[in-house]
Formats: sequence, structure tokens, C-alpha cells
Amino acid sequence: MVALGSLVVAAACGSSSGGTTFAPPGSDGGPGPSDGASSSSSGGDAPTIPTTRDDFHDPIFDTGAPTNAPTLFGAPDVGTGGPCLYEPEIGSLFPNNWLRLRWRFTTAHQENLYEIKLVVPNEIDPLVIYTTQSGYTMTQAVWSIVTTFGAGAPIHVTVRSAVVANGQLTGGPWKGSEGDVEVAPVAASGSVVYWTTSNGTVLKGFHIGDTSVQSVITTTQAATACVACHTSTPDGLFVGLTGSTDPGNGSAAASIDLRSVNGQATRPPFLTPNALTLLQRTDQHAASFSPGHWAAGDHLALSMLNINGSTEIVWTDLESTSPAQNTGWGVVARTGDTRMAASATMSHDGKTIAYTSATSVDSGTNTTDGLIYTVPWNAKAGGAATPLPGASDASFVQYYPVFSADDRYLAFNRVPAGNKSYNDPLAELFIVPAAGQASPVRLAANDPPACTGLTSPGVTNSWPKWSPQALASGGSTYYWLVFASTRDVPGQGPNPGPQLYVAPFVVDGSGKITSYSALYFRNQPETEHNHTPAWDVFQLPVQ
Repeated sequence: MVALGSLVVAAACGSSSGGTTFAPPGSDGGPGPSDGASSSSSGGDAPTIPTTRDDFHDPIFDTGAPTNAPTLFGAPDVGTGGPCLYEPEIGSLFPNNWLRLRWRFTTAHQENLYEIKLVVPNEIDPLVIYTTQSGYTMTQAVWSIVTTFGAGAPIHVTVRSAVVANGQLTGGPWKGSEGDVEVAPVAASGSVVYWTTSNGTVLKGFHIGDTSVQSVITTTQAATACVACHTSTPDGLFVGLTGSTDPGNGSAAASIDLRSVNGQATRPPFLTPNALTLLQRTDQHAASFSPGHWAAGDHLALSMLNINGSTEIVWTDLESTSPAQNTGWGVVARTGDTRMAASATMSHDGKTIAYTSATSVDSGTNTTDGLIYTVPWNAKAGGAATPLPGASDASFVQYYPVFSADDRYLAFNRVPAGNKSYNDPLAELFIVPAAGQASPVRLAANDPPACTGLTSPGVTNSWPKWSPQALASGGSTYYWLVFASTRDVPGQGPNPGPQLYVAPFVVDGSGKITSYSALYFRNQPETEHNHTPAWDVFQLPVQ
């Protein structure tokens, strides 16, 4: 990490009517379910869906919306310059346990009445909502119907607007954003813990579906001046964090610590004094862990340690009674790669390490010419370092590698050669099979809605981290990646800080990948700078 005064961690165009497909290889109230059915399951085969339902026979009138709104919007559209829907993004795929949808859009004609129409699968009538506000949050009852009976197929969305005075149409209607969104037949599990620098460097977090966030670790609890990069231990009980002695610089005398996420900020009972001493050597960053080495007698951590001016991948035995090299800790050999290493991460099976190889490394993560390599764990001995096809192209800087929960894919960031990995607006998200392939897959979630006028590269899409499960349903596997992006959130001003989003994609039985637009976590405080997320099985207190 670097000085926090100007920190927006590097991350990394248009609306679409559905996902982007790549060939292989590799309040409440409102209507409720008429039969009392509950929401759909979080995995397995999709539930049997009735052919037709009639849950949305009558429109929904938000507070202040006139009851003659359907008649007013019966007039033909006078143009297509209507509302620009930026939440949710057209082309999105939602897990079926997502927080009830909020609809937000920008306008150009001083409109005061809006129509949101959803053609929901298995419903006779579309769901139509009328509101006088440039936003609307669905009731839980309505959202439950959509996630239960409308999952697994496109939901067609149209947003229109008008100007109304004294019950009469005086402007419009104008047609705005139009396209498809979709609800997956599976849930997204786990919790997100992220870093915010808006009010000091602290970690906050939430369970998927929470309506708000909670404090997880503060600098006082961690006994450090700055809480920086972090990751979850495989049991979700602790966070491995980088701490520093300077509240404005995450790199100053940086070292590693482990603290519980239950509000007590205690260290693991198995962490020995010798192991803690090893972790707290200075100029040490970016701890990571693997379920393959997280059991009694085999609690290990990887980190990036500056040794004689070169950043190396080191392992630490967290139960060690000796601080000696090759007993309590050691350097992972990278045969054939003489450059420095950054951002090392281990596969969930504990057999492979992916990392960034570069001529220079700052803060254990930042490079200017990074290529992604893999090296075998080989019982701490390491081995031959191999460039990963699709993530080791010298035309780009590739960095922040991370394995999917099933070790099938690797996600990473990329910017053109000659740029930096830290806080670069050109950063974008890519994936490749864990064994690599000729060209990586660029995720559709990089692109903000076209109607906002924003494009990627240019919005700092950064720091991808996988959800802790990849669930299968109907022959397809569903994946979710959290990341940070500086795409505009209206109301933040001309220079918005980073916010947290999700990049969904689906892999069918043939290996074909369909990538979807980004999802916005609407429970995050959008006036704060939220970034460097970790998504895992964090055992946060239930709010």
C-alpha cells in the first residue's frame, strides 16, 4: 500500500440486453406470492415453475403517483431520451438472496413521473411501478415473487418518464433504458469485509443480504496506526491484515497480524509467540491462506517479505516453536524466475501458488511490469515457475491473481504495458482457466451503463475477489466476484471514490462462459471510499 491521502486502490461500456458470452475452452407490503411459496433454493436443480401466474394484475403506485398514470403513459413515446438506469445495470444477473432491488436513474427533462415495467417470466401481466421519484426500492413481498418464480430466465425491463401537471401530460413520455436482467437459481454465500479510508483506515463488512454494514476491525483494536490489505482465514474466524506505523501510509514499517472478526479482535489461540514475531517483521505485506493448509498442525500463511531488497514469497508456520528459517518460515523457491514476486495466493487445494512476477515491487502488491506466474507448493519446497498463458502477456501489466473457490479459474487485473498496477483508471478485470489459455476473458462487469457516458478502461475496476462457493444448477455453475470501481454514483460529486460491485458469470456444461453486468452493493455507505474487498466465509456477528 502507499500513502492514503490520495488513495483509491487500483482496480480496474455499455448497457446490453443480456450477458456477454464467450466460447470455451476452458413498507414492505404490495402483492405477495398467491400460494404462499417461499424464495427459491440456494443450489441444486431449479424448482419447478408454474407456467403462468397472475401476481401483477394491478400496477403499483408509489406514494404520490397519480392513479391515472397508466392512462398518461398510454400515450406514444416522443423520444428515447428518457431515464438512464444505473442501478441495477441492464444485463445484470442477481443471486436469488440479493437484497431487494433498488431502481435508480438519472433524467434530462425535469420529469416528475416515471414508469418501471418488468416482464417477469411465468407471469401473465408485467410488473408495472409508477413513482414520482428518480428511484424506487421494491418491497420484499414483490422481490420474493420475482426471485421465486422469475429466476432462471431474462426479465425484460423498460423505464419511461413524463412531465405531469394538474393530472395532465405536459411532456413526454420519453423512453429510457431498456434491456434484460436476470435472477439466478442459486444464492451467493459468505460475507464481504472491505477497507474504507474515508474516516480513518478501518475494515467494515456485511453478510450478503444485509441492509447495512458493520465495523469489523479498527486501528485501535488492531493496535496499529493503519489497517491496510487483508484477507480471510479459511475458517472465517480471523482476518489476516497488514498494519503500519503511519496512519497515512499503509507501507510504513508494514507487518502482518491476525485478528478475529467477532468484534473482539483477538489472535488465534494456536498462533505462537515465535510465529507472531515472524509475521511482524517489517516490510511484510499481503497475507494469504489456503483451506489445504488450515488444520491442526498445518496452519500456514503466505506473505510478501522484502529480503535484502527483493520481495519474495515466504511461508510462515503459525504453530511454530522456532523462528529459524526452514523451520518456522521459509522462502518459496521459484526456479527459472529471477524477478521479484508480488500478491502471492494459493489454490484452495493447497497445491499451487499464483503470483505476479515483476522487476520491481512496492508494498508487496504494486508493480509496473507484472506477469502472472504459477509455482507448485511442493511441501514448502516450491519448484519451476511457469508463466500463466493468457495472464503473462508482455503487452500488459497483469496483477492481483486469485483462484476461484473450485480452483477452476483465476481472476486478475490488467492494464496496458507502461502503466502502473496501483490506482490506475485503465485497470480492468479478466479471468482465465487455472491452467491458462491463449487469451483471457474480459468480464462484462467492467463496463458502466452506456447511457452514463462512462466507459472502461477509465473507471478503475480493481481488486477482484471470489465468493466462497461456486454453486451449480441446471448443468451450469454460477460464479461471483467482488471488486471496486470508481464509476460514478450520482450524488458523490465530480470525483467519486471507489464503491463495491459484483461481477457475475456463468459456465455451462460445455465450458461456455456468459459474463454479466455489474451489481452494486446498495447497503454500503456511498459517501465513503470503499475498496480492497475480501469475500469469504467471514464469521461476522449477526446484525
